[in-house]
Amino acid sequence: MPTRHLFRSILVLSSALVLLAGPAAAQLRTELVAEGFDHPVAIVPDPLAPNTLIVVEQTGRARAVVNGVIQTTPFLDLESEVKYENEQGLLGLAFSPDGSRVFVQFVKRRTPDLGIGDTVVARFRRSADPLVLDAASRLDFVWPGGQPFIPQHAPMHKGGTLAFGPDGYLYLALGDSGMGGDDVLGAQGPFSLLGKMLRLDVNVSDTDPRGYAIPPTNPFVDNVPIPALHEIWSFGWRNPWRYSFDDYGPGATGAVIVGDVGQDSREEIDYEPAGRGGRNYGWYLREGTIPTPGVSPFREPAYLPLTEPLADYPRSIGHSVTGGFVYRGAALPSFYRGRYFVADFFGGVYSVGLSIDAAGEAHAANVLDHSAELGLPRLIPTFGRGLDGELYFATFVGNAIYKIVPGTPELPAPPTGFVTQVNGSTVNLSWEPGAGGGAVLSYQLEAGSAPGLADLLVTDVGGQELAVSGVPPGRYFVRVRGLNSSGLGAPSTDAAVRVGCGGPPLLPSGLTGSVGPGGMVSLQWQGTSEATGYLVEAGSGPGLANLAQIPVGGTGLSGAVPAGTYYARVRALTSCGITPASNEVVLVAP
Repeated sequence: MPTRHLFRSILVLSSALVLLAGPAAAQLRTELVAEGFDHPVAIVPDPLAPNTLIVVEQTGRARAVVNGVIQTTPFLDLESEVKYENEQGLLGLAFSPDGSRVFVQFVKRRTPDLGIGDTVVARFRRSADPLVLDAASRLDFVWPGGQPFIPQHAPMHKGGTLAFGPDGYLYLALGDSGMGGDDVLGAQGPFSLLGKMLRLDVNVSDTDPRGYAIPPTNPFVDNVPIPALHEIWSFGWRNPWRYSFDDYGPGATGAVIVGDVGQDSREEIDYEPAGRGGRNYGWYLREGTIPTPGVSPFREPAYLPLTEPLADYPRSIGHSVTGGFVYRGAALPSFYRGRYFVADFFGGVYSVGLSIDAAGEAHAANVLDHSAELGLPRLIPTFGRGLDGELYFATFVGNAIYKIVPGTPELPAPPTGFVTQVNGSTVNLSWEPGAGGGAVLSYQLEAGSAPGLADLLVTDVGGQELAVSGVPPGRYFVRVRGLNSSGLGAPSTDAAVRVGCGGPPLLPSGLTGSVGPGGMVSLQWQGTSEATGYLVEAGSGPGLANLAQIPVGGTGLSGAVPAGTYYARVRALTSCGITPASNEVVLVAP
């Protein structure tokens, strides 16, 4: 059970890259499912009833929730034997893939009760009422050494999740059962089940006395790279309180993602591609990406190499990670599909983008903080995922279950202040976010051969500026749009960019003129983005410039002239020369 807050605004990744956890666009909200539980620590969908969730209470009961209504009779009641204290209690529940069997993990009381219990994994079948388990069908797994429980040494670090992987085997995470520093030497001990992930074949008959068999593909069955208990799938865990498989929907990788609660320095999230058993995640030698502070130089790993986490972060930012799920449902905006949702027990829900490389390993990026839009949830012990792939979380505040649902869509406003600068063949672009609208996650730059077209370039931009080098000579019309989970916002105003002297020049346009008292002439026109200045011409006849040629820095000119008739036009001064003339106006000065 976590006892410690998560990254409020920063994640330190295993690559030592520090990312800001930016606030998400307000596209998510919470929907109350049910409340009034007693310390809910797991949310599990019933595979035989799409409208039913099983909520595990740490105090010893599991409750069925049907269409948001908590059923009166418990699904399972072990209160009389569960040791509920500190991080002990009824901690995990999993259905077999066909829904006929139910497996639970809990800490049972000892006699005499000295504050520490032992871990039991038990199997049940349903009774005639499918929403109530048959107590008489119970079988407690028998572990190496012949005991129907796993001895524990402290009231902390129990792990607790049970889950079936996409391979059909039951996975069980156990903490190191220490008060600190893995004082019982479990996590690196090859003949201890503590501090390990186990993988079990539970597809055995009801009469099998042990309750499970060893999968033949478990990594240590051949005692390679070291002799070890054959139940072990991976080493080096401190308190893998909540983990899940990325095994739902299109794009699912089958990977397991674990939130491993740290000690004094780091919290970590670990990613294991499907089928990659036998890894050593490093506790007690490593805490996140750093050597564990104060570790004895005489402590050695069971074997090498040690696997680095997907992400870790310092205790100055957070204190207890609550692992969640990769979202691959359909209700939330498509932006969230493939993102890993994770929480802090003391407050905050976040999502992390996952980039999967050719080797199947994941890299984390683009951390978003959903805390504000979800109502700053606190005391979050667990997530759940429905049969439809949608996400839930529990909170001890009100002892409630919430569903994460779409908020009101809001596209970003058009960006403003779009500035372009050309330096040889390099084009520098910059802009500012538009006022109002939804929060921007990134931008899309578009370039076309005419205003409004995007036939030449469409590219994503993370920040608010971009330098594009090696641009061929020519004229380009560019604009930028904001992007968030609701989609693309409206574009900024087009900017015309001329690189080199290719393409026709942009001409001044919209020239107007007036004559006031005393022969005061005023000219105004529309400028161009290419102009470094302008040249006003005046002549005694159409197209002539025999009366005046006046350089002008802006887009207007005024002054007194002698009586007469003037034909005026304006040209732009550019780095490629003087452009053809604008429209012509006729001015008559009295």
